[in-house]
Order: sequence, then C-alpha cells, then structure tokens
Amino acid sequence: MSGGSITAVILAGGRSRRMNGEDKGLLDLKGKPLVQHVIDRIAPQADNIIISANRNQARYEKFGYAVVSDEQQNYLGPLAGIAAAMQQSATDYLLVVPCDTPFLPNDLATTLRQRLEQERVRVCLAHDGHRLQPLIVLLACSLRSRLDTAIAADHLKVETWMLAQKHCIARFSDPDRFMNINSRDELARAETQAY
Repeated sequence: MSGGSITAVILAGGRSRRMNGEDKGLLDLKGKPLVQHVIDRIAPQADNIIISANRNQARYEKFGYAVVSDEQQNYLGPLAGIAAAMQQSATDYLLVVPCDTPFLPNDLATTLRQRLEQERVRVCLAHDGHRLQPLIVLLACSLRSRLDTAIAADHLKVETWMLAQKHCIARFSDPDRFMNINSRDELARAETQAY
C-alpha cells in the first residue's frame, strides 16, 4: 500500500433502539463484549483505534483506546460519531466500522485502501456481496470540513453523504463477515458462527 496511515473508528454511540436500548458494544458474544471482537479484527489493520461512544465511556476506556463522544448531545447519528473521531485523528484515513460487526474480514482495510488508491477517490465503501455497507468505509480525513458542513445543515443520512463524495465500492463475497447484530435472535445466531 502507499503512504498514509489509518485510524479505525468503532461506532458505539447509537441508542440501540432495536436492542431495547442496551449498549450493543458491551453485549457478550462467545465470552467477550462485541466491541472486543471488533477490536481484535481491526487492530492489526489500523495504526490507531478510536471508539465513538455517547454513553458508558468509562467502560469503553477500559479497552485501552481513546473514546470520543459526539460534539452535540442529541444523538445526531453515525456521521456525528465519524466527525468526532475525525477531529481526534492524526492520520490520513479513517476506517469506519460499527461495534456490532464481530466477524469483519481480516483484509478489510487493505482491500478498501487498494481500491480507494486505484480509483483515486476519497471514500471507499464495502459491499458484502449482497448489499452496500455504508458504515463500513474508508475515507480521507481531508473530508472533515465537508462532513462538518453536512452535519451543520442537518444532512445526516450516512449513505447519502458517502455517495455524494467522490467514491468507489470494494466488493467482498462473504456477507456473513459483515453480519451486524441488531437483535437478541441475531446475537444467538452469531454464537453459532465459526469465525
């Protein structure tokens, strides 16, 4: 890969409405919190990790990485978490992943980075083989002012903002690697995964 370092941001700042408000990143899967599974997958792929959390910050700090919260306290959504991480990042790129995706590919950052550089764009989104994954993305930190402008204008839809940038898509062929856990049933199914 070419120059430019990567900070991974693990998004754990949502309200978890589909999980009755439980903090998904702290739910147990196979004996450890979901966020730890994501850390284990992402740490070898990034130069630094930031966890974006709007509650339970002290618990997230125990994982040994910087924790950031949205600048505004009214849950503006994932773009606000990405912006907060981008503000703290000292690297060229931000690898965005949700806290509820415990089986991410080991070559995620490499694949996204290669495609981004090949296409000479500033955003590369993952496609799992069945659908686009707009919250699994590599983006240039140079987009920070554009992101701040969108948030200030209340343009908060992640996919809309990402696709409005000069972007490309990296196609993966294993949707199970991108499984995200949004219910107790999905958590139970994840317990049976071999990854």
